[in-house]
Amino acid sequence: MRAALLSLSYRLGAAGIVARFGFWRLALVIGPHLAAFAIMLATETRPIEVATFLCAWGILNFLWLALTRRPVVAGAVALLLMTVLVLLSDLKYHVLMMTASFVDVMIVDTDTVSFLFTIFPALRWIVALCIVAIVPLLVLAWRADPFRVRRRSAAAALLACVAGLTALEMRLPLQPFEAFAGGAQVSSFARSGVDAIAELMTNGLMQSDPVSADRLQGTDDVTCEPAKKPPHIILIHDESSFDIRMAPGIKVPPGYGAHFKSFDGRERNFLVEGNGGPSWFTEYNVLEGLSARTFGRFSYFVTRIAAGRVERGLPAALRRCGYRTFSLYPALGAFMSAKSFQATTGVQHFFDQHDLGAGDIEPDSFFFDAAAKMIAHEHARSPMFVFVYLAANHFPWDFRYRPDLMPQWRDLGNVPPVDEYLRRQALSAQNYSDFLTRLKREFPDESFLIVRFGDHQPDFAARVLDPGLDDEAIERRLMAWDHHYFTTYYAIDAVNFRPVDVSSALDTLEGPYLPLVVQEAAGLPLDPSFAEQKKILIRCNGLFYGCDNGAEARHFNRMLIDAGLIKNL
Repeated sequence: MRAALLSLSYRLGAAGIVARFGFWRLALVIGPHLAAFAIMLATETRPIEVATFLCAWGILNFLWLALTRRPVVAGAVALLLMTVLVLLSDLKYHVLMMTASFVDVMIVDTDTVSFLFTIFPALRWIVALCIVAIVPLLVLAWRADPFRVRRRSAAAALLACVAGLTALEMRLPLQPFEAFAGGAQVSSFARSGVDAIAELMTNGLMQSDPVSADRLQGTDDVTCEPAKKPPHIILIHDESSFDIRMAPGIKVPPGYGAHFKSFDGRERNFLVEGNGGPSWFTEYNVLEGLSARTFGRFSYFVTRIAAGRVERGLPAALRRCGYRTFSLYPALGAFMSAKSFQATTGVQHFFDQHDLGAGDIEPDSFFFDAAAKMIAHEHARSPMFVFVYLAANHFPWDFRYRPDLMPQWRDLGNVPPVDEYLRRQALSAQNYSDFLTRLKREFPDESFLIVRFGDHQPDFAARVLDPGLDDEAIERRLMAWDHHYFTTYYAIDAVNFRPVDVSSALDTLEGPYLPLVVQEAAGLPLDPSFAEQKKILIRCNGLFYGCDNGAEARHFNRMLIDAGLIKNL
């Protein structure tokens, strides 16, 4: 009887395999798949996410099977890579409120690695210890694995999983806002890979016309000779600031709107390209004078891609006019490759959080004080351009930031977190007013042009702008680029100076035109690229990418490429 049962079990296969190879070796094969299944249950919720996860897991396994033929090794390496992906995606979400994307792998740069190791010093030791532990384990798995799989079979299964993943993403494409929701680390990474490869094959990293008959005059032979001594220029990046009176029913403190007025008493609208967080979109707009939206699905990485490639910008134009260029940055310079990017635009002297001795979030007065000291030390040598990047109004607004700085503040009874947001705006307005007073007092013989702009609306703005809409309806409007959600402000001020020409400072202006406004207000002649861009401003009445569904921006990119101002894109 016992012999008959053994014979039957061998014919069924399972017991025979166990008897031949041993239970522990089979556990090595099955274990990684069970662990991956547990990861899937913990991180993926919707059917599309589960299906994508399974395709991604299949791709990893069959890829390594095709390379090694060993299922134990393939499963172990696949599980290792997936675990690292989930951990790094969680880390990125903790820092940037966005999960990992396939583009992170496509454009890995030293700045990003440096940034991670700087903000998480223990990460170096963790990586080193993991390498020390993993290498011998993989060697052991290689030797202990008795199974072999035909490479042709593994390759066929790999292609089937790739086809399945592609079909899923084409049927239900990943929406950009999904990366800000957290979770679904593996499925969103895999789906972003399909999108990124499709975008790369269709438009490259940046959208531009294939050819253009129009040509720009080269800038190397162009001289800049202002009619009179130009002013120092201060460009102020006003974090998360917009006129909240756009929202219905919001109570604001007395005199609230004065902060958004220019020297001529006018309030001007600024159309930006991000909502709720990506300050570097607007940083790209105002320094390069170009659109982040032309990078399509790669727009989130615009400063990292543009670093070393896009050499046309406001600081570079000002340097040709004799300016020395400075930037005061509230984070580490490696964040989103900010230092490398700004150097490409023409910034000569970059001071980041470490250089300035800044904490995590400093009041605006900290950066205004640093700017005033820098101007005092440098102004006699040449006209200065100073880019001041503020941070005090950054999220979250669910706590009282520095209550000692505005003890007289009383909440107005708005829905949270509006009152704290208004308090920080009031503190920012006071700091700015004090800065203007200081410039007048300490530099009576110097002239200054100051241009301020809101980089994007705060992340809660959409809910107070349209309180009657649910999240899905708001997301549809965001995806349709409804101007309601992308409008902030810009303002022009001056000390001991009268802006020369503000004809381009329209009541509503898209972000990439701000460098043009700055140069004309300062009385500086435009180089050929900005002269050409002014023609677009006139044709499109202040719109840039929003004009003709991006056609003008793509055509202008091609002209800059042909002129050698955009390279390797």
